[in-house]
Amino acid sequence: MSEAPVVEARSLEKRFGGLVAVDEYDLRLERGDLVGLIGPNGAGKTTAYNLLTGVLKPSAGRISLSGRDMTGAAPYLMARAGLARTFQNIRLFSDLSVVENVMCGGHTRLAASTVATMLQLPSFWRAEERLRQTSQEIVERIGLAELAGQRAGDLSYGDQRRVEIGRALAGQPQVLLLDEPAAGLNPSETRDLVSFIRQMNEESGIAVLVVEHDMHLVMDLCKRIQVLNRGKLIAEGTPEEVQGDAAVIEAYLGAGRKERAHA
Repeated sequence: MSEAPVVEARSLEKRFGGLVAVDEYDLRLERGDLVGLIGPNGAGKTTAYNLLTGVLKPSAGRISLSGRDMTGAAPYLMARAGLARTFQNIRLFSDLSVVENVMCGGHTRLAASTVATMLQLPSFWRAEERLRQTSQEIVERIGLAELAGQRAGDLSYGDQRRVEIGRALAGQPQVLLLDEPAAGLNPSETRDLVSFIRQMNEESGIAVLVVEHDMHLVMDLCKRIQVLNRGKLIAEGTPEEVQGDAAVIEAYLGAGRKERAHA
């Protein structure tokens, strides 16, 4: 019997009054998948992302993580079940060090009871030290070992993006959802980030969903791409298939860019 997908969304729908923001959206992510979700402004990408992460409750449809029904579950329950996310606007603790920021992502998995944590018993400090060691290893994996003790607010924007992803990895996720990870980055930082995400995906096997408006980034990074338009999934396939899809060219690229899409 084959394993259940790490994420499966079936017929997701979100209505805001009479407005249908997401309509019959399906997603299936297996271990090691690297998928992009794109679409023009107002296509429903952010709403779909918020449904998958538990920020919004679907009006209809079902979401499961590794075969477990998580429809309507709160974000912290989604995190405990193995789904981690980043934010379009970086949300680090600027006055904490790099390794301390990464540690924050691991506290959902801290192996100490509530009582031990509140009373700061020896079992809490042992669990905290294990988390620090694990977080230090993650900092090394994201290429920031030399900056582990540095204040996060003093890092470059590109390095802050790495710290945010490292913090998500500290929760030991099976799937990572990235919300416009290249927002605010210059071209050099964007290239470095693409290489980093690809390497992380290949080495860890964590499934990754990238929600982006930068089509060039998604085409370069992702193995499979979904395209939303007006809340509906209009195309799904490899980068080459999506670039050549007439509905995508019309809805996302625009007729005036048709020639560039086939270049």
